[in-house]
Amino acid sequence: MKATFYQGNHSFSIEEKEVQDPSADEVRIKVSYCGVCGTDMHIFHGNMDARVSMPLTIGHEMSGVIDALGAEVTGFQVGEKVVVRPLDNRGEKPSDKGHSHICEDLKFIGIDSPGAMQQYWNVPAFTLHKLPESTDLKLAALIEPLSVACHDVRMANVQAGESAVVLGGGPIGMLVAMVARHAGASVVISEVNSTRIQLAKELGFDTVNPSETDVVAYIKDITENRMADVVFEVAGVQATVDLMTDIAGIRSRIVMVAIHSAPRTVNLFKFFWKELQLIGTRVYEKEDYEAAIQIVNTKALPLEKMITAVEPLENIQTIFENIDKNPDGMKVLIDCQS
Repeated sequence: MKATFYQGNHSFSIEEKEVQDPSADEVRIKVSYCGVCGTDMHIFHGNMDARVSMPLTIGHEMSGVIDALGAEVTGFQVGEKVVVRPLDNRGEKPSDKGHSHICEDLKFIGIDSPGAMQQYWNVPAFTLHKLPESTDLKLAALIEPLSVACHDVRMANVQAGESAVVLGGGPIGMLVAMVARHAGASVVISEVNSTRIQLAKELGFDTVNPSETDVVAYIKDITENRMADVVFEVAGVQATVDLMTDIAGIRSRIVMVAIHSAPRTVNLFKFFWKELQLIGTRVYEKEDYEAAIQIVNTKALPLEKMITAVEPLENIQTIFENIDKNPDGMKVLIDCQS
């Protein structure tokens, strides 16, 4: 089999290795597709070298087919289509209060242990979600990031008829907008990148460019001064942190989706004055994966528009280099069997 390895210093290698039998509690997956996400790019840039044990096969946004079962695994069969929810919560403690997806000793598969950018991948069976036989495995590789969006929208308790503003129209922001609209909200995407604005418009979203338009005045106008019921902060910059409290209406919810690498200044007076709520969200839970699988299989969202390109595994180095050169794209998939 072929496997890719992050070697540090913006470098990947491709190596031949023996296909390994799964351990008793594992399943071996023949990986079909693996998406490249923002975290993978952070690894490529060396920003996570202190955490990643090099050389390491990375990747966690995947789809595939069960190829072999460990001796103790039940409930699965060879040939079934699956995705992996890449959270290893075996270090969970009572102090985590049952929230296994954010437990203190959570390990993220594909970052803290080998991931999916290889032809065959052995994973603990408890991480698997079955897919219907009819599932398009290209679209299934979007289930992991789609689950993030499902979690964000669920935690926000988005209701039909509400107005939502998504600050940041990158891959996760676009998926959050899709899922929020699917829940019945009227959605505006705030984004500065012209290519992403064009895609959002093609997907039928109302858009506003904060570098050209006063976003506060725009939201005030289209909501008849009610402002947003829900604000999703997905950009992760101070400008959107400033904006989120200005566009939120009375008793609105602000959902922190972005990962901020440094403390931010927040207008806490607005939280007092308008009785706002700030909701933190991180990864996903089992029900979010099941919701995402349902969306993929009912073709409820135009997810095919999110796929920028599909490239063979052997192009791993140029795939990452090209994403660096073209940050406008949405989701590049790696064809692990090509």
